[in-house]
Amino acid sequence: MDSYIIKEENTLGIRARRIIAHVVLIFMTLLCLFWFYVLFINATRTNSEIMLGFSFLPGDMLVKNFKNLLADDSIPIVSGLINSLIVSGGTAILATYFSTMTAFAIHAYNFKFKNAIFTFILMVMMIPTQVTSLGFIKMLRDLDWTNQLWPLIIPSIASPTVFFYLKQYMQSCLPHSLLEAARIDGSGEFRTFNTIVMPLMKPAIAVQAIFTFVSSWNNYFTPALILTDLEKKTLPILLAMLRSKDWSTLDRGQVYMMISLSILPVIVVYMFLSKHIVQGLTVGSVKE
Repeated sequence: MDSYIIKEENTLGIRARRIIAHVVLIFMTLLCLFWFYVLFINATRTNSEIMLGFSFLPGDMLVKNFKNLLADDSIPIVSGLINSLIVSGGTAILATYFSTMTAFAIHAYNFKFKNAIFTFILMVMMIPTQVTSLGFIKMLRDLDWTNQLWPLIIPSIASPTVFFYLKQYMQSCLPHSLLEAARIDGSGEFRTFNTIVMPLMKPAIAVQAIFTFVSSWNNYFTPALILTDLEKKTLPILLAMLRSKDWSTLDRGQVYMMISLSILPVIVVYMFLSKHIVQGLTVGSVKE
């Protein structure tokens, strides 16, 4: 009888902890989503309505704010959206593919100075972008490569942070015996990498693709240094230009509409790749 009572008390304790955990998680989720709700609500309101304060009910200016944003010749939102998509998409693809290839080389082969190269890559990971920006900009100017989008994409081939994460993940999901079996079957190294390694690394690649895409999408510093043509500017630059207008004539509904449009592609990318996030973060932490 005593053991039955103890078991019932333990069951009630577990249920209580689960309820508390779910309540806390629901509260945190609502708190995180509340600011997105405020953003989208303000995108449907006029400037005067936004100045009056927050409202839980949406306005009727969604289409008008969108048309005003498209009609603003000083802020080419369509070209900015396309430029950001090109830069962010290209960066995510190159960073994940070549970082996976580099991680595969470090993981699968034994060669001289292997540990030194790995250490050097980790050292590069610690260097902030701002430290190397002056030399990078000077090199682009000497080569007359400024005001182009591809200098924002090509350097993503060398992504130490992405490489390090993929290397750690590869240690847990890519046994050397699998590579040896592929070589015995006559598979070449590039075929092994593209048909065996890449599918196994899909969860980790998806996670890093999201992080790299979002990081490139929100990048303001480097594009602001090398892009001078208005039609070549990315969304963060255009958003800064919109917010820097005269405060007395600033249309806040237009600003909120532009911010809403700027985060929609990130939400879409997350929705397509989010199912891999938990798997990519948990499996990579398990050692072989």
